[in-house]
Amino acid sequence: MLRIWLFCTCLVVACAFPFGEVMAQVDDSKSDLTFTKDIAPILYAKCVKCHREGTVAPMSLLNYTTARPWARAIKQKVLSREMPPWHADPQYGPYKNDPTLSQEEINMIAAWVDEGSPEGDPNDLPVQPVFQEGWLIGTPDVVFQAPDPFELPAEGILEYQNFKFSTNFKEDKWVERVQVLHSNPATVHHFGLHARAPNPRPDEIEYPGVAPGSSTAPLAPPPTFGTELTAAGVGTAPPQYDDGALLVRAGSELTLQIHYVTTGTPTSDHTRVGIVFADKPPKNQLHSLPIMNLGFEIPAGEPAHEVVAEVTFTENAKLWSLFPHMHLRGKAFKYELFYPDGHSKVLLSVPKFDFNWQHDYFLEKPIEVPAGSRLVCTAWFDNSPANRFNPDPSIPVVWGEQTWDEMMIGFMTYSLEPA
Repeated sequence: MLRIWLFCTCLVVACAFPFGEVMAQVDDSKSDLTFTKDIAPILYAKCVKCHREGTVAPMSLLNYTTARPWARAIKQKVLSREMPPWHADPQYGPYKNDPTLSQEEINMIAAWVDEGSPEGDPNDLPVQPVFQEGWLIGTPDVVFQAPDPFELPAEGILEYQNFKFSTNFKEDKWVERVQVLHSNPATVHHFGLHARAPNPRPDEIEYPGVAPGSSTAPLAPPPTFGTELTAAGVGTAPPQYDDGALLVRAGSELTLQIHYVTTGTPTSDHTRVGIVFADKPPKNQLHSLPIMNLGFEIPAGEPAHEVVAEVTFTENAKLWSLFPHMHLRGKAFKYELFYPDGHSKVLLSVPKFDFNWQHDYFLEKPIEVPAGSRLVCTAWFDNSPANRFNPDPSIPVVWGEQTWDEMMIGFMTYSLEPA
């Protein structure tokens, strides 16, 4: 199936505790904290990837003039751990893309605000970070783009758009990095990019090294668009894996599916696809698998409906990343690995799923998975009136592509170990 249905994630970074549960522990005495010496280094390391001009955040935190008016809001958001946004339970992991603020950093920001948010000596301000615009993957080896921009009306719901590109690759290619670059990111809810070989081999039709588990939940068939190269929402950084790459067969066709959203005014988008090839075959061939349940029905008014899907590994493997996906009724999600000897391990728990902030959780180190292990995904949905995002709690909900429908997908990126 298509990871292209995915998510509306928005880039950066970190949150693990529900609102109001974390209170800063600070000394009542003056600590002489300043923006230039103490707070700017934190913001530069954890926040300004988004909080700068031309990005998705509503304000820039690059300098004192633009940050100072938001001081109390910043304190509130970091105390609640709403910002930076990250939703993995800290009991599990670690994840290498987790830039969560430490308690010390939170305390420092709160104390600085309580002390009047002084600027400090401008000479103490660290050098502002430099962000690469455009291609974040380096200069692509090849770029694909539709001949004309896609025109969007001011209002309305748009069908998913499928753009197809002939690669004309004369030989197989190892894709090391890939990026989908939008000219108008505000119009894009999410996208997915797949490569399909002209004459798929059996290992390109079935997911290698895995099989449906013993769960009675129906699982999705293999992807109709072929090998997934990337899928994301606006703001999500392009995936990069150490010692890993994806295989694209000679003569493959790329399919880019984009879910566009209207913005209130007529506009357009002209998206490009950039690919960087590996110089040699990688140490690990990566595969992406959506662990899905397509047969659920969430009863009307149900506050915590459970849906399960699983796969069994038929070969020794490594897990590289995990990406839970649901829609507006999504409440919580968990990945749990059951080993052949009977013991189990929670790999990821998202106790408060947020449709607006969805993440691909990159494991700090790939997890070894012996053959015979089961990876079980459990999702919970809130179809009750208490869910303020619920479009209509009076009706049952089933699988569907639109946000008012639901999905249950536990994506995983994995590789197989040599026999």
